[in-house]
Amino acid sequence: IDLRVLSGQGGLEVEGDRVMLATVVTNLVGNALKYVPEGERVTVEVAPEDLTRSVVVTVTDTGLGIPEEDLPRIFEKFYRVSRYERKAQGTGLGLDLCRNIVERVHQGRIGVDSRVGEGARFWFGVPASFASSMAA
Repeated sequence: IDLRVLSGQGGLEVEGDRVMLATVVTNLVGNALKYVPEGERVTVEVAPEDLTRSVVVTVTDTGLGIPEEDLPRIFEKFYRVSRYERKAQGTGLGLDLCRNIVERVHQGRIGVDSRVGEGARFWFGVPASFASSMAA
């Protein structure tokens, strides 16, 4: 599997718990690796989002994709896509944990875009810290 990490801009900072945010990234990348066939790609990108004054992390894969009917429930506790239960083991807790860390602990947003056969794009954004805004 081709794993790529892209970060176009240095010095991006967020105010948050480093261990918890690392857990989110690790979980999203781990899930992508589970559902990507050999020879495919997983890309992690970190970029600023000026409009919302946040830092956005995107994990994109070229794997199986998620059926449209499963997308609304994908972040629910214990939810697993039944079609993929044989492909990868899990409890269905990882994405719920990610949602709680991002939304409840860091007041951010998390989401997914996907099509079957085209892979998935999971993303989350958390508020950025700006030295200039603290001086005002």
